[in-house]
Amino acid sequence: MFCTHPTRMKLDGVAGEREFKACLLKMLPHMTRPRISGMDGIAITTDVGNMEQRLVRSQRLMNPSMKVSESLISFGVCGLRLCHLETKVQEEAGKTPEIISDLKSQVDSFKRKLESIKHLSWMGLFRDECPQQFSKFPLKAKVPQVNKDEEHREVRRRFLNMSSLQVIEEVREHLKTPTFDNWQWEEPEMLVLLQVMFTDLDLLTVFHFEVDILQNFLFEVYCHYNNIPFHNFQHCFCVTQMMYGLIWLTDLRNKLDPMDLLIMLTSALCHDLDHPGYSNVYQINAQTKLALRYNDISPLENHHCAVAFGILAKEESNILKHVTTEQYKHIRAGMIKCILATDMARHNEILNNFKSIQSVFDFRNRDHTEVLMKIMLKVSDISNEARPMAVAEPWLVCLLQEFFNQGDTEKLKGLPVTPFMDRDKVSKPSSQTSFIRFLLLPLFTELTKLFPCLEKHILEPVRRALEYYSDLERATQKEAAASKP
Repeated sequence: MFCTHPTRMKLDGVAGEREFKACLLKMLPHMTRPRISGMDGIAITTDVGNMEQRLVRSQRLMNPSMKVSESLISFGVCGLRLCHLETKVQEEAGKTPEIISDLKSQVDSFKRKLESIKHLSWMGLFRDECPQQFSKFPLKAKVPQVNKDEEHREVRRRFLNMSSLQVIEEVREHLKTPTFDNWQWEEPEMLVLLQVMFTDLDLLTVFHFEVDILQNFLFEVYCHYNNIPFHNFQHCFCVTQMMYGLIWLTDLRNKLDPMDLLIMLTSALCHDLDHPGYSNVYQINAQTKLALRYNDISPLENHHCAVAFGILAKEESNILKHVTTEQYKHIRAGMIKCILATDMARHNEILNNFKSIQSVFDFRNRDHTEVLMKIMLKVSDISNEARPMAVAEPWLVCLLQEFFNQGDTEKLKGLPVTPFMDRDKVSKPSSQTSFIRFLLLPLFTELTKLFPCLEKHILEPVRRALEYYSDLERATQKEAAASKP
């Protein structure tokens, strides 16, 4: 297993070298950092660090089964007909008329726009093979899609093989910082790093975790995240890694009980389990099964909790099997409180509660620490803009894709379009300036008051992000004004 500097892992023996070289060959085209070290000390240099390639890699990670070249049926057929017509015209006229080129360009553009919208199947837009009646136009052979179960088995195999390898100290230290770059890591590697987090916080020792049970638990968590643009396993990893980093940066290991650290880390890991890609507002307006089951009260967050404890109810993945009954009750209550706190409908309530105890905060006061644990998870959940721009910006693309998918669905079903989810009204800079100014900054500022050491790690980067998107928004508005007749 490896990653570009400074996030590299140490591999020992021949098997490790084979694994390294295999990963190297696979990931080299996606490298975004300037230098990695070869097995024989040879420096391999690459310079493909442009944002476009980052975004392509992020899309591949968000949904490994999605291929950029994959066509929707209707537009695939239309494209084939255009190609056939273009060939005939070229034979007769010598070159493609402009009207044909324009039409082909428009079809390709519209096809790309619709490629990721699953709910348009009623219009006849599928990713399936073209029907037999169009077989006279030769189709490019499709790469067989990997079955989901097979994909999971392969991830598990690689995870277990890698988990016996030693993670070097350099990686372990970088894992404790908000600058960690998730885009450089694949899912089996992320599972290994999650195991490292539980290990380095001494949770295995304190709570007598069995390593194979912990690995089963982590794998089950991975399997219960869906392949959607944003609220997926990669997001789960990022939130957990940020929580882990904040625990170290604020020295909470020496300020909170180990059980609270377990609650915080496990809540971060489980906080979006089985997220369907549609918000609470949609669930309630569409009267989905989740909204009906939970009486419109935080349907998603209640569901995430239920899935988490469903995993823990299995003997083979119950990391809590050796805790006492009282400890289990405490951990369960703490996880439920933390995960339910991630419902943004409760944002002001929880933030105001934290503000009210800020000046008299006492780590010995259970009510105070419970509020802090909620705030820590909330910060971790929406912390992308505290990361380097090269890490944060691809996440914004993924988030807007998921938002716009929901907005499109709401339009098709005649539901109110949720704010910031209408692709015809929202731009990247406009969405971020409001979010950072009114949600991120107030939340991060309050946490920094309690832990001044966090200012340079999370508050200053968020301020820079606000400045960046504000400049971008002004430039966009200026350009729009100049283009008006």
